[in-house]
Amino acid sequence: MAVALHHDDDHDHGLAHDLQVMASMVERRRALQWFAGAGTAALIAGCSGGSATSDGTTVVTGSTATPTPTTTVTPTPTSSATASGSCIADPSETNGPYPADGTNTASGATSNALTVSGILRSDIRSSFISSTTVAGGVRVDITLTVVDVNSACAPLVGYAVYVWHCDRQGNYSLYTAAAESYLRGVQVTDSNGQVTFTTIFPGCYSGRWPHIHFEVFSSLSAATGGRYAVLVSQLALPSATCATVFADTATYPSSQTNFAAITLSSDNVFGDNTSAQIAAMTPAMSGSTTAGYIATATIGIAR
Repeated sequence: MAVALHHDDDHDHGLAHDLQVMASMVERRRALQWFAGAGTAALIAGCSGGSATSDGTTVVTGSTATPTPTTTVTPTPTSSATASGSCIADPSETNGPYPADGTNTASGATSNALTVSGILRSDIRSSFISSTTVAGGVRVDITLTVVDVNSACAPLVGYAVYVWHCDRQGNYSLYTAAAESYLRGVQVTDSNGQVTFTTIFPGCYSGRWPHIHFEVFSSLSAATGGRYAVLVSQLALPSATCATVFADTATYPSSQTNFAAITLSSDNVFGDNTSAQIAAMTPAMSGSTTAGYIATATIGIAR
């Protein structure tokens, strides 16, 4: 179906309750890691200084960290962040018209999902505010590694990452799918700077390359509104995977046609980025439409 007007259980305790729960989880994780010894979590070390590419993008070389996702995902993804031996700062991009982060008005149950208890979750496929609908589509388990490009690609621990994207038909919860709150969630980076979300492959709507929105905050307590984010940006889905997923026109009814009419260079968000930036903003993906996909990407923060 065509989508118009695109530009671009405990809910009563609030964010304070979520903070208390997260603090307990973090303390327990730290204790377990201490008793397990130094071999339990890998540390990023041995990074060298930065250099400039031919397109003017600053690149900082680093070494690989062993990923320890916040939630168990099978198979466990290996972060592409430091596997490539480098990291760059992700460019700031628009949060679009459908962020539900308090920066605009939503037509659904809330204009700021970040303040609703239940937003802190790894599996974002179900609605969690006034509905329990589960978004259909091809499963994707995506691990994001947040690093400091000004500190030799060091992982940023305790940062909050808010992720949201459209459903398989190109609609956004709380807006064009006003009764739903699916495909939105927050996770806090672990000792490797990583968060893992279970979601679906987003559809392609008219005028935009398939993408995932995200905002990064310096802490969970700061994740109360989009204006406090240290980075607002987007991920561009890999072209080959898009073509494979969208070939199923029963599951993704309008995506194949919309995808054929857009390119990265003509997209109004990704079109002005350098090749190095596009490479960093494109997750590495493996898997299939039947088994689901494993995706990894590095989020570079220039602090």
